[in-house]
Amino acid sequence: MAHAQVAIADEWSLFNNIGAIGNLKESSIFCSYDQRLGINDLTTLGAGAVIASDWGNFGLGVSRYGGEVFNQQLINVGYGHQMGIASLGAQLIYLQTNIEGYGKRAVPLIGFGGRAALSPEFYFGAYLFNVGRAKYGPDTDDYYPTVLQVGLAYLPETKLSVSLEAEKDILLPASFKMGLEYNLVHKFWARCGASTAPSNFHFGLGFRPRKFKIDYALGQNNKLGSTHHFSMSYIIH
Repeated sequence: MAHAQVAIADEWSLFNNIGAIGNLKESSIFCSYDQRLGINDLTTLGAGAVIASDWGNFGLGVSRYGGEVFNQQLINVGYGHQMGIASLGAQLIYLQTNIEGYGKRAVPLIGFGGRAALSPEFYFGAYLFNVGRAKYGPDTDDYYPTVLQVGLAYLPETKLSVSLEAEKDILLPASFKMGLEYNLVHKFWARCGASTAPSNFHFGLGFRPRKFKIDYALGQNNKLGSTHHFSMSYIIH
């Protein structure tokens, strides 16, 4: 769906919009594998869990990106809570960057997000990453990206969802995304999406047998090549 997910509530909201996890009614565990452009050094591995409770929902996620020369490890701890029509959340992200020949540097990052029901069919979501504008290091004026995402989701029925999203890094041009998901038959889902800056097209399939979710997505950049993404989730209760 071209990553147009800021207004969608599912277990992956732990990484996409921490505020949306407050909408979840079930606990889950999940993992993913993402290989960009067929290059092993651009691979991301991720895993996480969301625990639903009467006091709000808690999430813990980890991921690793990169290869031997450059890599990043991330630990993500978050909390989201439903309050009326809105769900709000916050997260603390511990991000370690390792560059061969330059050493390691770890910094804490903060994210805030929310999701609100505008009507039974329309939802609004917003997420702000790196609120405090953390630097790459004490001796540099370079900052980790501060990114704002806002979007709308249209869910007219359980079989269909349409998402629109804008993403803005404060130092880069805005990116616009659109995604569509449709339930083809009882347990199979089809997805597609497109984004700008850079221009990418996305296609995907999902299979949901009982408490499992198994998904595959293909992202296509006309100049650079393809990205393959696999994920699996298990609903605990």
